[in-house]
Amino acid sequence: MNSSSFEEKNSLASDAVKKIRAAREKIVGEIRKSVIGQDSIIEEIVISLLSNGHVLLTGVPGLGKTLIVKSIAKIFSLDFKRIQFTPDLMPADIFGTEVLEEDVHTGKREFRFIQGPVFTNILLADEINRTPPKTQSALLEAMEERHVTAGGKTRPLDKPFFVLATQNPIELEGTYPLPEAQLDRFLLNVVLDYLPLHDEEKMVAETTAPTRQEPSVVFSKDDICSMQSVIREVASPSNVTSYAVRIVRATRPGDETAPKTVREKVKWGAGSRASQALILAGKARAILDGRYNVACEDVRALAISALRHRVIPNFHADAEGISAEDIISEVLSTVKE
Repeated sequence: MNSSSFEEKNSLASDAVKKIRAAREKIVGEIRKSVIGQDSIIEEIVISLLSNGHVLLTGVPGLGKTLIVKSIAKIFSLDFKRIQFTPDLMPADIFGTEVLEEDVHTGKREFRFIQGPVFTNILLADEINRTPPKTQSALLEAMEERHVTAGGKTRPLDKPFFVLATQNPIELEGTYPLPEAQLDRFLLNVVLDYLPLHDEEKMVAETTAPTRQEPSVVFSKDDICSMQSVIREVASPSNVTSYAVRIVRATRPGDETAPKTVREKVKWGAGSRASQALILAGKARAILDGRYNVACEDVRALAISALRHRVIPNFHADAEGISAEDIISEVLSTVKE
């Protein structure tokens, strides 16, 4: 690459960073028109979208999961569809199906493919753990490959394609928990909690008023795809990459750097995809903050969301009430930058 093309590339990247940073407050402002509180949740969902990853959102019913996703879809001018997962849902209900039609003029019959809800930009997979493994795997294949095979043809999905799957942590009867290998496909696992008193009072007052503001469009689809490309180019210094990898390795009970809690309380630690998730999501967080390089603070801030679904506590931890979050916090306190 010659010097002029290098300078041009750097200039374009700098302009993209400035554009994203300048729009951050506008994004937050627009979302707050319909969603009260949950700022950290919204930030991590936006980070995942810009990272071209997917999110597993865990929370009890009635906390506004669907509203958050709809608001983000509107702000980014993206198509949005929702699937309610049930025990009788089949892969064809997600991908689509072929129907035999007859031409009224020629009498000729031919198959026509009717697209399923997966052909969208943002897909809300509501209560994904209520459908059998066969259907879960069908969706997770689409998430990984970004295309589906139906009617003997490979059909690419729209860009950007972002899945936000929800799980209800309190109703476990009749569910099919996602296997660890499938959980690993999600960039982040975001836990949605109850609102603080002040935010809940404000939410109730605004949602029961005669009228309320609606969010406006901030970015287009092309803007999102462009930003996803820029994210990959954000610099990751070697010490930051090392920090992320050492955190992940310390969650594995067989690793020599694992603290005592991990060796005694963890069944399975995080794999290499976790290190990739930490750096990629860290790049998105940095660029939203107006920085063109990822820092250790970004890795620390995202560690729990990136690892809580990848670190599996053993029965000793379960018996003592030690959660994956507790174990990750212990790791973060022992692994130095």
